[in-house]
Amino acid sequence: MINDLDSVDWAAMTHAYGPAGDVPQWLHDMASPVADVREKAFNSFYGAAHHQGDVYPCTVAGLPFLFAMADSPATPDRASVVALIVSIGREAVDRDEVEGFWISPSGEEHTACQDAAALMRGRGESVVGYARDADVRVRGAAIAGLGLFVDDAERAAGVLRDRLDAEHGITERLLVVRTMGDLARRLPAARVPAGEWFDVLADGADVDADVRLAALVQRARCVPGSIDDTTVPAAIELLRRITPVPRPEENGEGEESRIRTGPCTSPVGVSPDSDVPGHVAAAFADLERRGRVHAPTTSLLLTFHEVLDARVEDRTDLLCEQLRSPDAATRYDAISMARGLITSWRADHTHLVRILAECLLPHDSSTSAAAAEALGALGPLAEPAREALAAYVTAHRTTHRLDAWASPHAELRRAHQQAVLALAGLGDGRALPGLLTALDTGVDAWRAVPAAGRLPQAAAELTPRLIRLLADVDHSREWPGISPTALASALAELGDPAAVPALTDAVDAAVRCKQWRTASPVLEAIASFGTRAADALAAIRPLAEVEALTTCTAAAHAMWELERRPEDVVPLVQRLLVTERNFDAIDLAGRIGPPAAAVLPRLRQRLNEQLEQNARNAQDGSAALNDSWSLVHVAAALWDIGGDAEAPAVVPALLKAWKDNDFTARHAVACLARMGPAAHPALSRIQEELARPRRGGQPWGWDISLDLEIQRTCRSILRNLRNEGTSRPTA
Repeated sequence: MINDLDSVDWAAMTHAYGPAGDVPQWLHDMASPVADVREKAFNSFYGAAHHQGDVYPCTVAGLPFLFAMADSPATPDRASVVALIVSIGREAVDRDEVEGFWISPSGEEHTACQDAAALMRGRGESVVGYARDADVRVRGAAIAGLGLFVDDAERAAGVLRDRLDAEHGITERLLVVRTMGDLARRLPAARVPAGEWFDVLADGADVDADVRLAALVQRARCVPGSIDDTTVPAAIELLRRITPVPRPEENGEGEESRIRTGPCTSPVGVSPDSDVPGHVAAAFADLERRGRVHAPTTSLLLTFHEVLDARVEDRTDLLCEQLRSPDAATRYDAISMARGLITSWRADHTHLVRILAECLLPHDSSTSAAAAEALGALGPLAEPAREALAAYVTAHRTTHRLDAWASPHAELRRAHQQAVLALAGLGDGRALPGLLTALDTGVDAWRAVPAAGRLPQAAAELTPRLIRLLADVDHSREWPGISPTALASALAELGDPAAVPALTDAVDAAVRCKQWRTASPVLEAIASFGTRAADALAAIRPLAEVEALTTCTAAAHAMWELERRPEDVVPLVQRLLVTERNFDAIDLAGRIGPPAAAVLPRLRQRLNEQLEQNARNAQDGSAALNDSWSLVHVAAALWDIGGDAEAPAVVPALLKAWKDNDFTARHAVACLARMGPAAHPALSRIQEELARPRRGGQPWGWDISLDLEIQRTCRSILRNLRNEGTSRPTA
């Protein structure tokens, strides 16, 4: 069939990057006897015709040819072909259930997902055949398809039961059990037989522990009501059977087990390239690292955590077991799961943080780096790990070399750097030697710069070094090796006014090179020094007239902070407010306060327009997040300028924005805190925020420090409102 590729009008279709005329060549090359040619073809198809999971008409048109290749014993890499088929089918089925139609890059609607889903279900027997193939790689790629595309529940369940008996590899066996769960969730007719099968497997004394654990998890996944107080302890016991602690004699008397102490053996290496900035190379390495799974039970345990969801205590018990597993791969993969739990759920995570700190293992730099990075992401919640982090950093400096930050051993260097960054995040001065090494040697200095701002007690040592790096920035480059924005932010956090001349020079250089995205944050850094930066005014005033809106607004903000002359700044703000959604200008008006009363009519008009737009959006179901941002910024500025007289309009607007867009919470509660007694109508929403167990900003989540700040502000509002209520005279 591959010879019939020319019979399709590929040029009439598109993929992620334009006309699909190159798709037939990719399909042809997938069957090439040359491995490099095949690899390039698969990568091209995934990157364009199946870009980020998208399914286009050209993707559907390619499916018959992919099936033909998968059916042919002569195809060199049938497993990769089957994996591509299943990937396309999975995305098509998922999106067909949610969306029905899709939008092409040219803006045209199409039914590719529906078409692909129908085609896949029509080829269910082919999928069954692949799942029984003699090639284990083909079977591994196809098994998941039994739960997705075969509509005969009895047929699919029977094949899966047979496959479990026939498969010997742990990965394949766990996949079979997982697929039975997928089948039961998709087809009602499969639920009862699948549940009975899970019961037999989970409770079977003669069944391997890994299969029993998989069955227990899938039973909980398909019937959440089956989860009780025995579920997690049973899972922990099975996990221990899968990875038992070796006896001392297995590795010599008195010697710890190699399984217990051995490193996670899959570090990600990055080839040095002088043309690629360090932070860019590191970002790609992080993406590759986070996409890896090291233990065969990891996917299963991830599913279990998803099923357990809000059962935080149970999940913590399970994670403690995972993090203390004698298997290094299990420990490593558990670190990101622990991080996910802590960043998603509000609870006392002290014990789990301490267990994470136990993963700072001197002999395993990969695991230590992952643990330190996770701790660094926890912000103040990493406090219980402070001493462990300091001990780890100190041990590196004494055991390996004083400049361990610049160690030639890539994994050790990364582990040390992540531990230093986590320590700096806690404001601990013991991070200073590592940061100084970075700034003095230039080794991964880009990584140290943001952390330097967290140590204001060391400003005398850090500020001159950051100034030197800022002076060395080549502003003509689109992406300098060290971000001038990061340097400016760190200098602002350190708060040493000696940095103002260097920041002023940086603004001047950025403007000359028309690097407006750099000029604006550097101006914000200058503004943070207030009147101590008054000498920079002569350089800043002309920038309030430039065409770049963000730079013009930042210059106006700096002018206000440096000399507080409303007669100079308010006219600028009035002009800047002509542009829609200039939130920085709106915030500046609020910061000026009552002297900016001239802008009140415009802000009131903007608020009313926004509320009317929100009402229209609610009617047609097209509410936009940007509308919420407009509401919260305009409402806060109205209060800051107009005070109590604006409260009847401001409080409902803040609550509306907060309800529609959780990410506005910080701005909303900050304004409510400034409002004092006038915030009383928001009391129930404040109580609701403090009562919820899940952190805000889901499903993406937000920074823990932000969540803690929002909680602190809400508690302060609640306390003040209660005090205000008790202080009122009784009748």
